[in-house]
Amino acid sequence: MFLSWLCQDDSVTNVSRALPQVWPGMDTFTIFASHGHNTFTTLMWCGVTILTIVVVQQIWSLLFTPLDRVKRAADVGWSFLINDKNQSFWSKIFGGHRKPRGRDVAASVRRLEQLRRAGSLPPVYPNGWFAVAESRALKPGQVRQVQALGQTLAVYRGAGGAVWALDAHCPHLGADMAVGGAVKGDCLECPFHGWQFRGQDGACTVIPYAKKIPDVAKVRHWETQETNGFVFVWHDAEGRPPQWRVPEVAAVATREWRYRGRTEHEVLAHIQEIPENGADIAHLGHLHVPSVFKGADLFSVFSSNTFLDVAKHEWRGVWSPMEGEDSHVATVNIEHAFNLKPGGLRLFKMTVQALQIGPGLVHLHLNTTLGKGVLVQTVTPLAPLKQKIVHHLYSAPTFVAPFAKFVLHSEACHLERDIMIWNSKQYMSRPLLVAEDKLIKKFRTWYRQFYSPNSPTAESVASSDLDW
Repeated sequence: MFLSWLCQDDSVTNVSRALPQVWPGMDTFTIFASHGHNTFTTLMWCGVTILTIVVVQQIWSLLFTPLDRVKRAADVGWSFLINDKNQSFWSKIFGGHRKPRGRDVAASVRRLEQLRRAGSLPPVYPNGWFAVAESRALKPGQVRQVQALGQTLAVYRGAGGAVWALDAHCPHLGADMAVGGAVKGDCLECPFHGWQFRGQDGACTVIPYAKKIPDVAKVRHWETQETNGFVFVWHDAEGRPPQWRVPEVAAVATREWRYRGRTEHEVLAHIQEIPENGADIAHLGHLHVPSVFKGADLFSVFSSNTFLDVAKHEWRGVWSPMEGEDSHVATVNIEHAFNLKPGGLRLFKMTVQALQIGPGLVHLHLNTTLGKGVLVQTVTPLAPLKQKIVHHLYSAPTFVAPFAKFVLHSEACHLERDIMIWNSKQYMSRPLLVAEDKLIKKFRTWYRQFYSPNSPTAESVASSDLDW
C-alpha cells in the first residue's frame, strides 16, 4: 500500500495491513482519507462554535453590559488642530472625530490656559456638595487619592462600611496618606510613621512611639454623604455646616431601577458654564439639532454634508428656580423628539425634568415610551478651569439595556458638542444678551448664592500656588 511504503515503521505497517480486515472492500488510503475528512470537519465545527461564542459574547457585551465611556481633557474638542487633508474618506462622508496628535493637544491646552483671562471669572470653587468618588469603586478597607476643589483628599471606606474623607497629607511630616496608607477600623493610618486619624473628626488617635498625643494633632475632616451611587463632600468657604442634603432617588436606593452605565469627561472651563447650559434654551435649538449620528465634532455636525440630516432633534424647554427651603434647586422641563425631517415621522420622544441641586449636581428624570429612568450628573472642580463630569444612568426594567445604552451614548455625544464649545470659549461676565436670553441672566442671579465672601478666586488660587 502507498501509506505502508511511505512509513517504514513496523507498527504503521501492521496497522495498514489490519485496516482492510476491519473495513473489507476499502484500501488503507481510503480509510485514512475518510478519517482525515472527519477530523477536518470536527475542527471546522469547533472553530465555528468558538467563533459563534465570541460573536455572541461581543453582541451581548455591546447591548447589555453597562456602558463605561471615559474621555480625558485631551480627547474631545481638538479636531481643529488637524489639517482637513488628513481626514479620512469615510469621515468626510459620515462625519465623526478627527484625532489630532497628542503633543499638539498638550501645546494647545497650555496656550489656552495661558491666554485665558481670569480677572472676570466668578469665584472658582462655589459652596455645595461635590462628588469625589463612585460607591462601586470604593470597597471596605480601600483608600483612594482624590484631587478636587484644588485639594488632595484621602477618601476611604471604613470596616463598618461608612465612607470618610480627610485631607490626604499627614500634619506630621506631610506624607500622602492615600499613597500606601491603611484603613484601621474607621481610622486611616499614615504609611510613614503609623499615625492614625479618625474619620469622624480627623483627630489623631494613635502615635505608636509617643507617650502623649498632642491636642492639636488632627487633620481636616470633610463632611460626607453617600447616595445614588456617589460619595459627596461638603465644601463651604466660610466653614458652615451643610445647608442642605443630597436627595435620594428612591428607585435607585431600593435597586428597583437598574444600573445601565456611566460616562466620564474632563472639561477645561469654569464650573458655572456647565449648569448655565440648562437655562440657555436657545443653544438647544442650534447646537443639538443635527442628528446624533453626525457625532460630536462640530466640523462634521455643521458641515455641508447632508447625508445624515434626514433626521433631526427637536427641543422645547423652560428653566425656573425654586423658592423657600428649596431655593438651592432649579428645574428645567424639556421635551425632546427625534424626527425624520422637521415635522416628519417621529422616531423617538422623551420628556425630561432636570433638577439642578446646588452648583455641582443634576438629577435628570427621564420619561420614555419604554419606561422611566434617572441620569445623575455630577460636576466636580479639579482646578479653577478644569471640571470632571460623571453621569450614571439608572432605568426601570422595561427601559431595556440596549435602549438605555443608546440613550446614554447619545447624551455623551451631545455633551461632547458642548465640551468642544466650553474648551475654547471665554467666560463673559457682561454678555451681549437679547430679550430671548433673559433666563441666562436669571440663572446667574440664582447661581450667585453659592459664592460667599471667602470663596476662592482664580487669582487667590494662583497666588497660593506661587507661595508654595
